[in-house]
Amino acid sequence: MWHELAVAFCLMLVIEGIIPFISPGRWRKMLLVLDQIDDNTMRMIGLGSMLTGTVLLLMIN
Repeated sequence: MWHELAVAFCLMLVIEGIIPFISPGRWRKMLLVLDQIDDNTMRMIGLGSMLTGTVLLLMIN
């Protein structure tokens, strides 16, 4: 189980690094936009992301 968790973490880092590598200027602009979003909206986005990931994992397995 720990091996799979480590692989998943490494893949997440690779995916998260794609946008700053390809387009650092756009990534900076995206961060500035995220700075303007209030905490409750950010929490809802995070919750939606977690739920989507969980549902996709259940569908795949």
